Amino acid sequence: MALVLSHSWTPTWAPRGETPIVSTTGDRFGLNLISAVSRRVDFRFMGVKGRVNADVFIRFLKRLMQGMRKPIFPIVDGHPTHKAVKVRRFLETVGEKLKLFFLPPCSSELNPDEHVWNDLKNNGIGRQVITGPDQLKREVIRHLRSMQKSPDLIRSFFLAPSTVYTA
Repeated sequence: MALVLSHSWTPTWAPRGETPIVSTTGDRFGLNLISAVSRRVDFRFMGVKGRVNADVFIRFLKRLMQGMRKPIFPIVDGHPTHKAVKVRRFLETVGEKLKLFFLPPCSSELNPDEHVWNDLKNNGIGRQVITGPDQLKREVIRHLRSMQKSPDLIRSFFLAPSTVYTA
């Protein structure tokens, strides 16, 4: 997931007769992230410098597998990184320990992980004034770590009408 901040028009308020002023730098900056959430209330994420490519995805999959005794079945979209030859070769080396399940095209609402990003955007950083990339990274990590400690929130991602199929 690429999180990009730029100037946006959001509702605000001011005393009657005064123009509302929202502080902003006007700069555009972002942060690339990758995550996985499970119905067993496990949530992992990783910040990425640069783009999420096959090597980064494989590194994340390896991290997901650490300490796991049972097979892992990530639900992924049709992003070219997920279907890369390098990724397929890696999956062949891990056998039954890891198998990717691909969502149909244009159906991100079926992915419970999308609720993570929705929560981050709406409840984590959506209404904050972010003044620079370092602050963005700090606030995103703070919110994602708080999500990791919120089992009821993680569980709710699997109870939504569009994701209940995963239960």
